[in-house]
Amino acid sequence: MSLSRLARLIAAACLALGLAGLAAPAASASSGVGWLRLAHLSPNTPAVDVYLYAFDNSSAKIVLKHVTYGTVSPYQQVAAGEYTVAMRAAGASAGSKPVLSTTVNIAAGNAYTVAGMGPNAGLRLQVMHDTLTTPPGKVLIRVIQASLQQHTVTVTAGGQVIAKKLSFADVTSYQAASPGTMKVTADGTGESASSTFTLASGTVHTLVILDDPGHLTITDLTDAAGSQVLPAGAPATGLGGTAPRPGAPLLPWVAIAAAGLLLTVGSAFRLRQSRARTVRAR
Repeated sequence: MSLSRLARLIAAACLALGLAGLAAPAASASSGVGWLRLAHLSPNTPAVDVYLYAFDNSSAKIVLKHVTYGTVSPYQQVAAGEYTVAMRAAGASAGSKPVLSTTVNIAAGNAYTVAGMGPNAGLRLQVMHDTLTTPPGKVLIRVIQASLQQHTVTVTAGGQVIAKKLSFADVTSYQAASPGTMKVTADGTGESASSTFTLASGTVHTLVILDDPGHLTITDLTDAAGSQVLPAGAPATGLGGTAPRPGAPLLPWVAIAAAGLLLTVGSAFRLRQSRARTVRAR
């Protein structure tokens, strides 16, 4: 086989792998699944039980028991479609009337957070559409202001103001920032808090401002661990990274291996030609 023909075959294989890699983010959409996580972000609301029902199905698909303030579930993969999220007082019968409920339409390939927001007297379920991709070389950050103790909160990350004078239960849109280790500060009307987070390029984050007895806290939720990495399961329920950080994608290594193979075969081919010329010269 000639070197040029072998090169064309390897190039075709690399192209096929490249196309497969480009199609990977769309795989979830074609398979008809999305992601949903549930949160309790109302400081003066007691613990609740949270139920997820598929449309026209009275059997709960997901049940989270005794969910307290500040708790965010891992992402759950669900089939695309319409669902009802219902909250009941912790320990209440599954057949009792929910304290409140809302509907959420899960689109294939998309992720959502449904959170109990606001004060207990005005508690509501808010559906948030979570972004999964970032601009090249950037991170995306949004803020949920879930502190009832502070009237307004301003949040800076790495010296960049990403949320100014947020009122309780406000949710910002995502903002692009440069990746790296950065100090995040939340300045309230009478309290401040700061934490240091390392935000990798291509990741998407939600910063949640919470009340802790006597002071504010900042928690980082990872909405997506990479620009082409969709949410998956997660460790224990709670405020923390809820999308795992898998290893590096396979595709770049395949391309490197293919390039190495091409160089190796090319060298062998040239060596064989050289030996052939030497034999003929004799």
